[in-house]
Amino acid sequence: MNLARLAEAAGIAVPNAPEGTVTGFAIDHRKIAPGTVFGAFRGARFNGEDFIPAAIAAGAIAVVARPEAVVEGAVHIADAEPRRAFARLAAQFFQPVPEVVVAVTGTNGKTSTVEMTRQIWRMAGQRAASIGTLGVTTPDESVSTGLTTPDIVTFLSNLHGLAQEGVTHVAYEASSHGLSQYRVEGLKVAAGAFTNLSRDHLDYHPTMEDYFAAKMRLFDEVVEDGGAAVIWADDDWSARAADHARARGLRPMTVGEKGEGIRLLRRIPGQLGQELELDYAGAAWKVKLPLIGGYQAANALVSAGLVLATGGDPKATFEALSRLQPVRGRLERAAITAAGAPVYVDYAHTPDALEAAIAALRPHVEGQLITVFGAGGDRDTGKRAEMGKVAARASDVVIVTDDNPRSEDPAAIRAMVLSGAPDAREIGDRRAAIAAAVAEAGPKDIVLIAGKGHEQGQIIGAGDEMQILPFDDVTVARECAGNAGGAA
Repeated sequence: MNLARLAEAAGIAVPNAPEGTVTGFAIDHRKIAPGTVFGAFRGARFNGEDFIPAAIAAGAIAVVARPEAVVEGAVHIADAEPRRAFARLAAQFFQPVPEVVVAVTGTNGKTSTVEMTRQIWRMAGQRAASIGTLGVTTPDESVSTGLTTPDIVTFLSNLHGLAQEGVTHVAYEASSHGLSQYRVEGLKVAAGAFTNLSRDHLDYHPTMEDYFAAKMRLFDEVVEDGGAAVIWADDDWSARAADHARARGLRPMTVGEKGEGIRLLRRIPGQLGQELELDYAGAAWKVKLPLIGGYQAANALVSAGLVLATGGDPKATFEALSRLQPVRGRLERAAITAAGAPVYVDYAHTPDALEAAIAALRPHVEGQLITVFGAGGDRDTGKRAEMGKVAARASDVVIVTDDNPRSEDPAAIRAMVLSGAPDAREIGDRRAAIAAAVAEAGPKDIVLIAGKGHEQGQIIGAGDEMQILPFDDVTVARECAGNAGGAA
């Protein structure tokens, strides 16, 4: 397709567009080939505008950049928001994409919600995939690793590739970074979901209001006109999220105890799961959810809401909830210690998520709840003491260890966490901390290892000195339990 037709389809004016064929899109000047459209954006570490001459020399047919940028030798597609313009152009190039696309935003629960949505669709006979922190999960359950929201070129090319493989339904995570940087633009998004909002990423967003505004771009701009907005109703920010949806003219579906779409009437915790009593469209439903914890119920119901909002059958959808599989690193039971204590791994890395994970396990604890966790370096420092306070208040035993220290001094990070949990034990080496918890746990205890979840490495250093040391909480927990005579 030539540039003029792409621009017309994207609703972007490009005067005197050349007749040449567009061959691709790139935001890295080293990936330019003749006919490529180059996105030159200003970032935290690099200014893409510095590489415009190199991109043109390599054959870029056009450059999307700010009006102030200097572009000589190629078409300058000038826009005050060049990332958004680039995304809209690229979305027209990477066609077709799956027919039904939904997006999930919120502080916690995005990964579980998109993956549960994929599972429900799959059980209904759809060829479905999910994209997010776990990577791209395809209909045959294969997973390729990725970022919560990859760059726009990778994201759109992944969707195009899935469509070529016959995938018709996709659920993806829309992070605040991805939304604020226009990495999820240009698609026909049938429905968006909001899970919750709590403190996170305040190293990137100046305030909670700014953080919330970034999330709300999903409803304000990304979901298609007349689309649906599925909202977990029992969060402090939910009413405001619903206001955004209504102001845009979307179809709100609220879910939860306060929900008007799917109302949660009763939740009865069990040994290995929970029973949910629901009301939907005036009909009563009972679901035996094979996952423990209130937040798992929330994620499952938001997933059901997305499926129903995009044409899913109620009976098939609610029946599918009883067959959901746990999501990797999300309250995943990793091992049983020699004494008989279960060990759970969870990705919780915010105060709210840590509190929710502990609350999910608390009804199953007859003895002590032993929590092992740390905090990541080069991230919001204000949440560290808060996480310590949550762990100290809600756990019986707390062990503070290292997470991903990145460029920071691990001991300094631990000290900030310990300021909120002064009686906690400090064991910097994460393997040693997990081993200590496993060894200490008695037959009526439960161990929670929080913070890294599905991650396969521990990040130390930054920039050219960054190392990713192999480390998987689930594997380490199993090894520690096995060494002490326990079982996976």
